[in-house]
Amino acid sequence: MAYDPDAPRANQGGTILDAVTKDQLNIGLDGQIRFRVAESNLYAFLFGVKNPIAHVMGYFVSVLRERIANFEAPPADDEAAFGEASSGIAVSFGVSINDLRKNLRDLNEHMDRECSSSAARYGMVLDASLITGIDPPQEVESALAAINTAHNQVSSDISLAQASADQKIVQSRRAVEIETLKAQAEIEPLDRMACQLAELKRGGPAVLQAYVRNVRLTLFEKADRAILEVSS
Repeated sequence: MAYDPDAPRANQGGTILDAVTKDQLNIGLDGQIRFRVAESNLYAFLFGVKNPIAHVMGYFVSVLRERIANFEAPPADDEAAFGEASSGIAVSFGVSINDLRKNLRDLNEHMDRECSSSAARYGMVLDASLITGIDPPQEVESALAAINTAHNQVSSDISLAQASADQKIVQSRRAVEIETLKAQAEIEPLDRMACQLAELKRGGPAVLQAYVRNVRLTLFEKADRAILEVSS
């Protein structure tokens, strides 16, 4: 991708293509371009331009540099919070580099779309483009690594906190269910006894008195000692 047909020694001998990001950081790009002659437009390839390969390479590089210079990925919630809480020149460098690296697929698809007109212009069809590497300058490489490490740590802490909160919520719900079942188990015998007493009451006063007497006799049978109040 960094090969220049007009100047083979340019771009570090055709190995690294320089570009400038939106935050004014010089980066190095490497990758591959695959193209072929457009059979439907041989005239443009043979007679339209002097050096079709140089033209299509220059066109591709221009589109790529324009995309890099204006690229801005929408930040995620945790990334936005991390960026606001951070400061320093290394952070501004690292954000755009990380965005570009995480969106290489979108960048390659954008290049395919933008270069689809090369057949009509130069008689060459761009079959595929693949950007494989985006490297920052050496002076910010260590800062970028520190940013990535801190960001990963923040993401890990957020995930652990979320997992702990979810676990506590589940435990609280289970505790509420258990206590609710215990309360229902204590209420159920009382409800049944109330229904039985209401049924006995409908049979008349004598039935209720007989029931109370039988309950007392049962208690006396179970008791080892009984204390009776004697009126003087």
